[in-house]
Amino acid sequence: MIGFKNLHHEEEPLLLGNVWNVQSAKGYENSGYKALATSSSAVAMSLGYEDGEQMSFEEYFYMIKRIKESISIPLSVDLEGGYGSTPEMIASNIIQLIEIGVVGINLEDTYVIGGERQLLNRDSFFEKLRNILSILKERKNEVFINIRTDPFLLGMENALEETLLRVALFEKLTIDGIFIPGMTEKEDIKTIVNATRLPVNVMGVPDLPDFGTLKALGVKRITSGAFLNRYIYRELEKISDSIINNNSFTALFI
Repeated sequence: MIGFKNLHHEEEPLLLGNVWNVQSAKGYENSGYKALATSSSAVAMSLGYEDGEQMSFEEYFYMIKRIKESISIPLSVDLEGGYGSTPEMIASNIIQLIEIGVVGINLEDTYVIGGERQLLNRDSFFEKLRNILSILKERKNEVFINIRTDPFLLGMENALEETLLRVALFEKLTIDGIFIPGMTEKEDIKTIVNATRLPVNVMGVPDLPDFGTLKALGVKRITSGAFLNRYIYRELEKISDSIINNNSFTALFI
């Protein structure tokens, strides 16, 4: 099997299935996906929480472990801001994930307060990352470290400029990839890809170009976030309405 890090340097972009439980993970694996990643938002919703580290790391870790034990392909984990208030706590969480066989993590430069996502100061986030990586030492080589930056997701007017400044900072650290959710314009994608040596990860949103276009632009990783989870449960509501309105389970078997 091709190593997880190497999958980010293939000719074809790596399409990651975003999962939230064992059933979703097995579904993706059976469909032929080469690797999976948790969606922290989808896992949180499945446990009755809102996004933004509202669930505990212990609850999340249990779900991650169950998913990891159920599949035979690589698993990466969306770790949001790290599920810890200090670099030491975050590094400890990452080591626990490495020890159960997780091969990748995402860390992001935003935090959620009162349901509102806010961007961390650029230099503060850089220092946080630098400290985490320093504590991990050689163990950081055992995991693909994907850093998410959110100027586009937050709709900032200077999103491209701010993203470029952040990517330039991240490149000074020993990380493996850049994740830029919310970026959809082809010229923006091309500019970011050409500005970094790191594999660029984009997320499925309504205006995202198709996979062939993304490949031509140099994107190396494509994810869907929690959108499949939301789609599935919208469909569940529709079929539930049909059962009630028709006084019949017939719709389940069409």
